[in-house]
Amino acid sequence: MADHYEVGIAIDRLQLSKSEEAALNATDEAKLAHREDRHSFFLLESGTVIIEIDFQKVEIKSPSVVYMHPDQVHRILRLKNMTVTSWAINNESLHPEYLKLLESLTPAKPLMLDRETFSIISAAAALCMKFSDRKSEKLYPSILKDSCNALVALVISQYLASATSINKISRYKLIADAFKSALESNFTNIKSPAAYAQQLNISPPYLNECVKNATGYSVSHHIQQRIILEAKRLLYHSNKSIKEISAALGYDDYPYFSKFFTKTTGMSPLAFRNKNLE
Repeated sequence: MADHYEVGIAIDRLQLSKSEEAALNATDEAKLAHREDRHSFFLLESGTVIIEIDFQKVEIKSPSVVYMHPDQVHRILRLKNMTVTSWAINNESLHPEYLKLLESLTPAKPLMLDRETFSIISAAAALCMKFSDRKSEKLYPSILKDSCNALVALVISQYLASATSINKISRYKLIADAFKSALESNFTNIKSPAAYAQQLNISPPYLNECVKNATGYSVSHHIQQRIILEAKRLLYHSNKSIKEISAALGYDDYPYFSKFFTKTTGMSPLAFRNKNLE
């Protein structure tokens, strides 16, 4: 993407010829898993893209938009007749309120857009791209930040609209959301359901009841799956040894972590790394 380091924003529009598309589909480089260092947004204007996000294969059809958090590992598997406008913004340039909302949306699924909404977001993205080229403007950093934040707000608004109305959210869901927020911040050092219940000032059985009613899974399941997800990300994306990954996830007992990973995923950490790097 066309990058503007002085304001931590990148934006570009990509439309590939058939030969370029065929070359990209054939190369292994495009299929390498990676993370962005910013919050990334992709407006698929035409075509289809098959992408893997945190080890889940997703097919995205146009017109749609998808948000990816900097922590998420992703890779392109295949694309066809693709035209996409992409923009990315770092924490420093992102409105604090929007940053908080994006954290609550993660992980976000691709969102199909109706014709009118797509037209509005597409026009806003095109305008933002024009602003990004006007570096001679006296207030260039502010213009680019404000326009990109407006674009981000439009996308967040669509995600919020697709969710249940806040007035209809049950207490179960409110507590489950609070738990998931606490889990995201503490999963490397807090692994006890009782400790999360204490943080939320409720009893462990009630926390488990709320989370299970809202999500279908227990508190322990969510804790385990969040740890496993981060382990997979590090095994896939980093050069850290398995012992280093174990320590980073709060396990001083490396053999215990290895057994835990194997029991949960059905393969050892080393086997998972080798399988996904083939």
